[in-house]
Amino acid sequence: MIKTSLALALGLSSSLAFAATSLTVEDIPKIQSVIQTSISPDGDNVAFTRSVPRELYVDENGANYSELYVVDDEGVERPFITGSVSIKSIQWSNDSKTIYFLAKLKDDKFTALYQIPVDGGQAQKVLSLKDTSISSYQLSPNNKQLAILAMPAADKSEKELKKLGFMAEVYELGLKDKQLFIVDLAKTDKPLTPTALNVANYVSDVNWAAKGDKLLVKTQPTALIDDKYTKSQWHLFDIATNQVTMSFATEGKLDSAELSHDGRYIAILGAEDKHDPAAGRLFLADTKTGEVSDWLPNFMGHIVDFKWSHKRNTLNFIANVGTQSFVASIKTGSNKYKKIINEGQFIASNLSISDSDKTLALRANTAKHPNEVFIIRGSKAQRLTDSNNWLNDKRFAKQETISLKARDGVEIDGILVYPLDYDKGTRYPLIMSVHGGPESHDKDGWVTNYSRPGQMGAARGYAVFYPNYRGSTGKGVDYSKLGQNDYAGKEFDDLIDFKQHLVEMGLVDTKRVGITGGSYGGYASAWAATKLTEHFAASVMFVGVTNQLSKFGTTDISNEMNLVHARSYPWDKWQWYLERSPIYWAGQSKTPLLIMHGKDDPRVHPAQSMELYRYMKVQGKDVRLVYYPGEGHGNRKVAAQYDYSLRLMRWMDNYLIDGKKDMPAFEIDHAGKLKAVKDANK
Repeated sequence: MIKTSLALALGLSSSLAFAATSLTVEDIPKIQSVIQTSISPDGDNVAFTRSVPRELYVDENGANYSELYVVDDEGVERPFITGSVSIKSIQWSNDSKTIYFLAKLKDDKFTALYQIPVDGGQAQKVLSLKDTSISSYQLSPNNKQLAILAMPAADKSEKELKKLGFMAEVYELGLKDKQLFIVDLAKTDKPLTPTALNVANYVSDVNWAAKGDKLLVKTQPTALIDDKYTKSQWHLFDIATNQVTMSFATEGKLDSAELSHDGRYIAILGAEDKHDPAAGRLFLADTKTGEVSDWLPNFMGHIVDFKWSHKRNTLNFIANVGTQSFVASIKTGSNKYKKIINEGQFIASNLSISDSDKTLALRANTAKHPNEVFIIRGSKAQRLTDSNNWLNDKRFAKQETISLKARDGVEIDGILVYPLDYDKGTRYPLIMSVHGGPESHDKDGWVTNYSRPGQMGAARGYAVFYPNYRGSTGKGVDYSKLGQNDYAGKEFDDLIDFKQHLVEMGLVDTKRVGITGGSYGGYASAWAATKLTEHFAASVMFVGVTNQLSKFGTTDISNEMNLVHARSYPWDKWQWYLERSPIYWAGQSKTPLLIMHGKDDPRVHPAQSMELYRYMKVQGKDVRLVYYPGEGHGNRKVAAQYDYSLRLMRWMDNYLIDGKKDMPAFEIDHAGKLKAVKDANK
């Protein structure tokens, strides 16, 4: 907790400065969370990486640090590599004595493979590649070989020519393919230059067979993100012959795959068809016949992760259903699964399993904490880590899932966070925080971050609501398609139905409703500020869509937009695309709009924000545009995130709590805050 004097120096109101038991804007940049978990083969320990934000006004600009820890099954945690590091891709040796990981340490110019003994000792470099980084790797089951994915090393002449001014870029051509290499796991002081395996196209993922004689290899035609989304494929690769022996075709989006331990089956996470917005269907492929079948047909949810048991052909998996998640297992030859952990305990992801099959490890979050390490033995789950013990002293507002029927009878739900000191019968200002995608959904777990107010907003006296409008995931494929071919139609009408429901509950003041969101949620926020302006008193749009015509021509996912969202092209119906664009309705806007955008966003071009800003500003509307240099489709660095949080909450406070008519000041006194921090640290 920051000192009261420092809180005041940073410009917090006195009420917030002394509200030591509620979550504030100043707390958000301190929150740590677990990124990756991996259980040791013997089941005694879990290695994990923890995201640690850089310290505001102290550390140089950059992404969060990622530290390596090990926790045992009693919850005793040991730090292994901490500080200004970025540890990723942790894997155990098969004897549970060593942890492998990727990092750039000391004087490394490129990401290399390291190992560290569990019983004590320093990290040692295992191997590196000449003039290029290791993107990812997989240890062979006998730990004698590595499958490595890496981009080809840059031609040295490229750097020289660039200095001479030859920097012409031919858009989307001349892209290099990530390649697959097999190397012996033998520590070497010299960077390797291995020969790429005979796998065509861009290799994006790989998995060993238990016997080490085959690899599952995932490819896509090019490095383009659109190809990843719409044209990926899994192949079975034979090590001895250096050839692909079988390919497994699934239509549409494709995610992870893993061979059963006897090599007979492959579990695949994919899409039902090319119009399915998300890769949340579980498929089973037979390596003898090549047949691929839907393992859980008509499953009314989305599978998010899985892991085969070692001793039998049983798959353990995590599924999201509605706003909850559960952990279950299913046997080959059956379409019926058995729940291990029921809904309501936590929101789970990142599954791993011990060699005995007796212990599962995962990361999970709840309404009161972000992702932590959990293990499951039998039907009992145990939390092992506490990354933010200071959160234990915080007061949290009531949080729950609410469901209702939209005006046309479609079932919709969302997460409601009540004001912290909710008094029944009192009406409160509301911030509606809309998720992106739209192939996503909000779950009833940890819902607070720099751009989504959650408990931070509740502590300031807001009700905060996360709407799962139609087209969201978590309720099966058909439901996730309900928003297709209807940009900003019934999907955003759902937002008004949600608002009306909260008003009818007696909770919300209908004249003090704000809306915010990023990406597709930014589109919703822009639509709310223009077409639906009479319903919203303030809006904050983040990396949002404002012109569906120009968005199609400037995004890196135009094929995906056609297949799983629009189901048409702009030239098929120009006027329709225009009328489903917030710029078309800018003239009628009465909602003050704050627009924020990463200046290097490849998904939603920053010009999308500029267009709506210009359309509103020249018509005398209350609008402001903030760009974040070096940020893409969402802010990744703590300083930009913190600045965003301050602007978001100040905009909402100005209109929804203070009731002001004029826009708040655009300046934030970061210089004064820097001085306060320096003075406090003297």
